[in-house]
Amino acid sequence: MKKYFMSLFVFAFVVGAHAQADSVLFAGEKHFKNIHQLTFGGDNAEAYWSFDSKRITFQRTNPKEGLLCDQIFMGKVPTLLTDSFKYKLISGGKGRTTCSYFLPDGKHIIYASTFKGGDDCPPAVDRAKYGNKYIWPLYNTYDIFMADTNGHVIKQLTTAKGYDAEATLSYDGKKMIYCSDKEGDLDLYVMDLATGKEKKVTNTLGYDGGAWFSPDGTKIVWRASRPKTEAEVEEYKSLLKEGMVAPTNMEVFIANADGSNAKQITHFGQANWAPNFTPDGKHIIFCSNHEYKRGFPFNMYLIDLEGNGLEKISRDRGFDAFPMFSPDGKKIIFASNRNNGGTRDTNLFVADWVD
Repeated sequence: MKKYFMSLFVFAFVVGAHAQADSVLFAGEKHFKNIHQLTFGGDNAEAYWSFDSKRITFQRTNPKEGLLCDQIFMGKVPTLLTDSFKYKLISGGKGRTTCSYFLPDGKHIIYASTFKGGDDCPPAVDRAKYGNKYIWPLYNTYDIFMADTNGHVIKQLTTAKGYDAEATLSYDGKKMIYCSDKEGDLDLYVMDLATGKEKKVTNTLGYDGGAWFSPDGTKIVWRASRPKTEAEVEEYKSLLKEGMVAPTNMEVFIANADGSNAKQITHFGQANWAPNFTPDGKHIIFCSNHEYKRGFPFNMYLIDLEGNGLEKISRDRGFDAFPMFSPDGKKIIFASNRNNGGTRDTNLFVADWVD
């Protein structure tokens, strides 16, 4: 999303040269088998499966290739470890794109893009202006589009002025959940794709984003900030007015699909984000830096829907995030700084999932 949506590149910059020996698999990663590195070089993230568990879409930046900001790519995941991963550009190559997701038919995707605001990448944040705090922009030219897998935009799904992004779909493909600031706060909305009708499903001050439906469609999970003190509220509102957010303190929440019975299930402090359901709908996998007061590494963890039974899944000393299980439950895909040769690259890895 990047999810921490654009933030991946900052974290990759910070932790890219960690001292741990390069490897695609680390001791203690007992849930990963037959791990396969898919990409080599650049910043690759938010890889999400097609409903037949055969292909992925993902976003990629690599200035060496002329990709100055994220574009969406698609490729078939190799079935053999000896096979290479081949992929093609399926976004238009204009503006910045993010948050792609397959429709069940496998012939269409949704993604957010700024291309209607201009062909060039929108400007990066001048963090010096904010005391070098970790800040990322809410580009007001982001809207969500439906396109075919040949890159042709079929339909514009959001039209409100402001930030509309971070969209995923229910497993039946009928509903889309996304983040928008169109009513003055960063909230989640659920849209019926057939009718365009939608419902706002969060109403508490703070950033709500990066949401997913459970496999049975009855629940949602997302990341949220909840500024509480007067100073926190003032900073959040001030940044939001400038089209910015500082997503350094977030927790994982779950609720019914209509937003009712919302419940916070992590209470770890720091950044807990990129949550997603396991295929059986009984656990959440998410990314967090809560073990490390300096702010990194980021690793992946499992927790149940009540917030119990925390289990550490990944062990890289850099950045592991954006996990998604294949719909058939057999594989997991994620982004990581591992095996990057001491560079700042973030690559995609797929593995068989072992319970």
